[in-house]
Amino acid sequence: MTDPPAIVRRIASFASNSVIDPQRRAKRRAQAEAARVKAGAPHRVEYFHQHDDPYSHLAQQVLGTFRDRYDIDLVIHQIRASGGKNQPELEKLAAWSRRDAELIAPHYGLIKPSDMEGRWDVAPPAAELDAGSARLAAMGHYSGAMFHYAGEWYWGVDRLFHLEQRLRALGACRAPTLPYICPRPDIDVSGVDARHLTLDFYPSLNSPYTSIIYDRTIAMAAECGIRLNHKPVLPMVMRGVPATRQKSGYILFDTRREAEFLGVNFGPMVFPVGEPTRAIYSLIPWAREQGKDVALLSAALRLAWSEGVGLHRRKGIRQAVERAGLDWSAAQRHLGSD
Repeated sequence: MTDPPAIVRRIASFASNSVIDPQRRAKRRAQAEAARVKAGAPHRVEYFHQHDDPYSHLAQQVLGTFRDRYDIDLVIHQIRASGGKNQPELEKLAAWSRRDAELIAPHYGLIKPSDMEGRWDVAPPAAELDAGSARLAAMGHYSGAMFHYAGEWYWGVDRLFHLEQRLRALGACRAPTLPYICPRPDIDVSGVDARHLTLDFYPSLNSPYTSIIYDRTIAMAAECGIRLNHKPVLPMVMRGVPATRQKSGYILFDTRREAEFLGVNFGPMVFPVGEPTRAIYSLIPWAREQGKDVALLSAALRLAWSEGVGLHRRKGIRQAVERAGLDWSAAQRHLGSD
């Protein structure tokens, strides 16, 4: 539903705020650890490998080190691509994944997928794929390169350090003085002159991930002088791309985790899907004429995703407009325009 009634928007936002609440997360983790200790069970990590997924082939390269460095029982499952609503347009997804994995591999000291040709052409036996895919679905996920530990999911090498942090806090690291296997690479553009380059930035008002990297991206662009093309896009669900409960739940939980690492706020939230997005976007051409389109979207993102202000209400839109340094009386003449 792209334009939920106010009560549905409120209920969905309340439920999502509960999902990302750090106190609830700490309680869930404590309960899981107490149950593990009581049962005398090992720290069990399950990893789901998709043989034709570039991200899985990055993750595969660190599994041995991960198993050796942590006191864990690592269980590896072979899976197929899930497809369906969670992975629409699989061909485009595969092409993008390949390109992305090629770009990020060197930053983690890993072998590019293109340098591993021939190693991932043969699929595992069908029975093994059936069993792994069924296990993944039963546990409530849909993607390859996923690690699961005690109720939480971690995607690929990019999120492995979150799992490492958790295991270290539980005393399960055999070499705690060593760095993380896949530490997050720093982004430092100080002293970089990028005025000859162009950055096309496609933010979405309804994207949790956009909300935590928007201001950082703008600041980075300003610091290095790169030419910024600010191109807001409609949310996926407003373009007919489904957002299942599984997928949206993981994204919200993951965004909260990433926000904490980045030191930015995330939550409380009121989803700005539907009319709030159309309203803010209708003001962007007018705001751009005054050099305020970036400030307007920044204000709207903060209000919706970290201050719990409903942009489906006129007063919420007004807050965004005025926080961006724009005139509300003038803005009303442009609301709803194409």
